[in-house]
Amino acid sequence: MLQPFLRWINNLSLQSRLIGTYIIVILLPTTAVSLYFYNQVNETYIQDTRLKSIDALQNEKQVLLTQIETMERAAQLALSDQEVIQYLASNHDTPTAELIEFNNSSYANLAQIGINNPSILHLRLYSDNDHTYEMWPIFFKEKRIWDEPWYKLARTLGDREGWYVQRQNLLPRSTRFMVPELDPPKVSLLREIQVPKGHHAGIVQIDMLLANFAPRTFGALQEDESQMLLLDAGGGYIPPSSKDQQYTFPLQQWLTANHTEQNETRSYQADAAAIEDQELSSIRYTYQGTAYLATSTSIDRLGAQLVHIVSLEKVLQDTRRARNGIVLLNIGFILLVSLITYLANTFILKNLRLLTAAMKKVRRGELHHGVEVDGGGEIGELAYHFNRMTLTINELIAQAVSKQALMKEAELRTLYSQIDAHFLYNTLENIKMLAEIEDQRQISDALTSLGGMMRYNFKWSGEYVKLSEEVRHIRNYIEVMNIRFEEPVRLELNIPEPLLELEILKMSLQPLVENAFKHAWNEEEDMERCLLIEVAATPDRVITVIVQDNGSGMDAPQLEALQQWIYVPDEPDHHHISNSYPTNAPKEQQSRKGGIGLRNVQRRLALFYGEDYGLQITSTIGEGTRVTLRFPKVLLTGGES
Repeated sequence: MLQPFLRWINNLSLQSRLIGTYIIVILLPTTAVSLYFYNQVNETYIQDTRLKSIDALQNEKQVLLTQIETMERAAQLALSDQEVIQYLASNHDTPTAELIEFNNSSYANLAQIGINNPSILHLRLYSDNDHTYEMWPIFFKEKRIWDEPWYKLARTLGDREGWYVQRQNLLPRSTRFMVPELDPPKVSLLREIQVPKGHHAGIVQIDMLLANFAPRTFGALQEDESQMLLLDAGGGYIPPSSKDQQYTFPLQQWLTANHTEQNETRSYQADAAAIEDQELSSIRYTYQGTAYLATSTSIDRLGAQLVHIVSLEKVLQDTRRARNGIVLLNIGFILLVSLITYLANTFILKNLRLLTAAMKKVRRGELHHGVEVDGGGEIGELAYHFNRMTLTINELIAQAVSKQALMKEAELRTLYSQIDAHFLYNTLENIKMLAEIEDQRQISDALTSLGGMMRYNFKWSGEYVKLSEEVRHIRNYIEVMNIRFEEPVRLELNIPEPLLELEILKMSLQPLVENAFKHAWNEEEDMERCLLIEVAATPDRVITVIVQDNGSGMDAPQLEALQQWIYVPDEPDHHHISNSYPTNAPKEQQSRKGGIGLRNVQRRLALFYGEDYGLQITSTIGEGTRVTLRFPKVLLTGGES
């Protein structure tokens, strides 16, 4: 199967193979990148939808908890009044005077509870005692609620609270209460009254409109493409509606697991991915061809679960639109590239066909005066060399001879420069021997140091040397320069032994020492001249080299002018930089003529190590000048690099 395909590929023209290769090379990465970004955008949209759902759940849960607190507080206030309890559990008829006093005190307090909490719809106390008189709209006989669906639930509560949700708007019934009234959708807090404990005496009912109890769940605040549901989780009595069953039927397994095992998340159905986030749980699922995102949180005090279900169709529609746009863009891009490739290959292969025809003529022995090929590139270069090969063989031979002559001349110049340097070394050695014969030790030592300096300067095999080699060169330089002073300059070194193996730019310290000799001391002054070189490594792998002299120093204007000169950037219009201060500098600054070597060192450090490294100069009149050189730590030998 593979061999026929390979043969078919080999039989294609070069142009077809190039176009196919370009398409494959472009198609694979663009497809992979497009899929990656599509998945990222899709997940971002869904995660944003989940965060909004969590925020809506938390807000609704906070409202629910606040309303639960209000209803529980109202029930507690009602049952904490001992006169109310005695009235409900009295085993004899209450005299009229006591009824009037009860009405003015305890009854008024109960009525005030409803006034103080406008969100409470009803506060009702039902008595199982035949001696209790009804006082509308708070005190009623318990027999009025025997046919209510929540009555059996209330009789089994004991010391617990019970919750019942009435979803429907019930018609008024004149036999229920003294004044017929519409019974709107509401939530009821139920508590059994036991006086004494274990003996049923009545029931407390606190009602609140569902629209006030859970505005986003039962009110008019529902958003498009989403639904907030309050579902029974085994602790309360919340009858399911047909709408709830439509949304929650495919989620029953997950909702059950989410309630019983809060620390374990289970997946349901295909395309479902559950995420556990402490009290909040989310799941993505598909039901009847529609994608949903459900987020749930438990309301323990209500014995229920608050679920927010969002349709992902709009989100997925936006991502599908982005995906389709990416696919169309890729197709258009591939078609455009294919067209450009076809035209370019046609032009390129045209020249190749011309060159092939010319080669065939030469193979047949026909005289060929060259092939004309438009453009350059590899084919143009081949045509050029082909023409040169067939038409200018003698010229190529002459060119080869000329190249050989130039190579010989370069070799001779190299040998000459080596002989010239060797002659200087031999001359210095002869002068040194004469000085030793004449017992001129100082001259002999100076010539030895000068010879070492010359060898160090001529031997330029690379930009980097060991710090030990640079220090040796500085010693030779100081030995030579000390001839000028009656009191020689004393060199002090404070360099740890391991740091002598550091890699450093060649001739980066010598200009600092030379600058000190030129400007730090006057030859007429009779003073102790000292030059300190100190090297240290910082924890961030930066080497600092300090060159400190005890010379006359500089004042602030001189130091500022020197720093401006050292750090001034190169002008792009100039091929070189002047080695002196600007002409508009003060005369006392121009007279010092310093900073040439310092500027060169600063430019080399910035070039080889980066702009973060270089020189720092500080100076004080009468105390000397301190130059600090910073560069990264690199060892030429040893275990660290």
